[in-house]
Amino acid sequence: MNTRFRLIFRGVRGGMYYCVDKNTGKRTSLQTTNEDEARQIVEAKNIAERQPFLNLQIAKAYIAGTDAGINSRTWRDVLEAIVNTKHGPNKARWLNTAQDRALLPLLPRTIIDTKGDDLLRTMQSGTVSTNVYLRRLHNFALDMNWLPWPILPKRQWPAVRYKEKRAITWEEHLAIITRESNPERRMFYECCWYLGAAQSDVAGLTAENIDWQAKTVSFNRRKTGTVSIVRFGRDLAPTLRALPSAGFLFPGLQPMREAHRSTEFARACRRVGVKGVTLHSYRYAWAERARTRGYPERFAQEALGHQSKAIHRAYARKAQVIIPAMEDYENKVVPLPAVAV
Repeated sequence: MNTRFRLIFRGVRGGMYYCVDKNTGKRTSLQTTNEDEARQIVEAKNIAERQPFLNLQIAKAYIAGTDAGINSRTWRDVLEAIVNTKHGPNKARWLNTAQDRALLPLLPRTIIDTKGDDLLRTMQSGTVSTNVYLRRLHNFALDMNWLPWPILPKRQWPAVRYKEKRAITWEEHLAIITRESNPERRMFYECCWYLGAAQSDVAGLTAENIDWQAKTVSFNRRKTGTVSIVRFGRDLAPTLRALPSAGFLFPGLQPMREAHRSTEFARACRRVGVKGVTLHSYRYAWAERARTRGYPERFAQEALGHQSKAIHRAYARKAQVIIPAMEDYENKVVPLPAVAV
């Protein structure tokens, strides 16, 4: 019987045995100097080449001895297991992932029977979100030992390419609020501009979050649970006074889902011809304005609720900072003594 692999011995390099692929001519070290071990490895390679399906069934039988669910566990089971470990907004995101049209055909498939082509096909028909969450499903299954080996090696996963994100400009913001006929939404966008908070945090503000004596707005970030305390100035004060004096500041927007508020904002942008921005662009705008004006980074990071300097700098990376002349800066901070002529 013709075989694909054959054994060779080389007296150099420590006397290692090598396996030669007759089809490609590639020679691979078997990392052993024992002839019996080397012959067994080469024989196993030839058997695997002749009967791959039978080998898979044998492998399943061995694995089933330690994991009874290996032959029936599906990707939907993996998804449900992850959802049960999540809470709050993260849980909601995973529940939305279960409705991803690109993922739906994959969910009923048995994990052990899934091939790399199946994952690639799913990602090609999906979006960036599909790529991200499918990676997490795959890695979770590996960590739980529900997969005996990676279906796709790490290097073979398509790169995650996010859409370019940018800050909303003052001119764009002004155009949106000028054309916005709904007073509540107009004041909501104003608060987003001046506070730089996430849309869910702004929508959940109450009158009790405002300290008029200290001129601060304080709230717990829904994403991290950390406390944010932001001081407001004279530009935002009239807007805050026009909002309800008790309960939620935005009673019409607070119960909405994030996607609904985002859709309303997208409509407002289309009315004035603004493209490439979302409600999250207000956070980028706040970070860039802070950096451009020389606002201390530690204050800006605290105000936006960023727990990492790297994340905060990613938000402010597009800010255009004009460096003042050194002599002007020195005279402004510490006036120099007059020099006698």
